[in-house]
Amino acid sequence: MAKTSSSSTKNAKLLFRLVKYFNSKSILELGTSLGMSTYAMAKGNKNARMITIEGCPNTSNVAKERFKDLQITNIEFIIGYFASSISILKEDTFDFIFFDGHHNKSATIQFFEALLPKAHNDSVFVFDDIYWSKGMTEAWEYIKNHNAVIVTVDTFYLGVVFFRKEQEKEHFKIRM
Repeated sequence: MAKTSSSSTKNAKLLFRLVKYFNSKSILELGTSLGMSTYAMAKGNKNARMITIEGCPNTSNVAKERFKDLQITNIEFIIGYFASSISILKEDTFDFIFFDGHHNKSATIQFFEALLPKAHNDSVFVFDDIYWSKGMTEAWEYIKNHNAVIVTVDTFYLGVVFFRKEQEKEHFKIRM
């Protein structure tokens, strides 16, 4: 499971660097899995408040135990469906949101739209596996072309979204 479902070391390092660089203080992750990405983002800002949502209780418990052993305490674990969990989030905004679960077009767009009101000018959204399937690629195109999205960075595996209204609309592709 770790080999097929976890973030690669390269992607985990990028998530760590993004959270650290943007000094993200409130982080949401959709799809904890075994917690590799969770760990990277939590280490990116040890003072951040992080919420991670996972649909599978067994998988979430494995990650939760790992973080207990590592004495990382800034993570709140929510077990449940993304749609219902998103609807009960108390936070008005998030600085950083990582979309890493339920990899299909309609779900990705649904969760993007549901979390868009929680974005502010300096929020960063990151989408995993943007070319994993035809549907995920179509979802990525929809997100890139959304009116609220100003800048995107396509790293092939991850798509990074910025909302900074003072910038021109641009899309970048970088090879990592």
